[in-house]
Amino acid sequence: MKKDLHPQDYRFVVFQDVSCDHSFLTKSTIKTKDTIKWTDGNEYPLYKVDISNQSHPYFTGQQNLVDTAGRIEKYMQKYNLQDTKKNN
Repeated sequence: MKKDLHPQDYRFVVFQDVSCDHSFLTKSTIKTKDTIKWTDGNEYPLYKVDISNQSHPYFTGQQNLVDTAGRIEKYMQKYNLQDTKKNN
């Protein structure tokens, strides 16, 4: 195995699932500028994630329907594009 391949600067980081307000504290090497005060009174780096085991359909057993049409329209408006399917 190669020497010095893995990082050595592990520290405690709070990961926060923004879709369901679930947070957990674990060790990580991820770099972040945000911080949060944890339940033990200490302040830790904060990393926000879109999905975790508390919000993923595989673990929750519930499927969340995503409005894909709305996302496409937002994308088209953002980049000032026209939908060729609607104009024909």
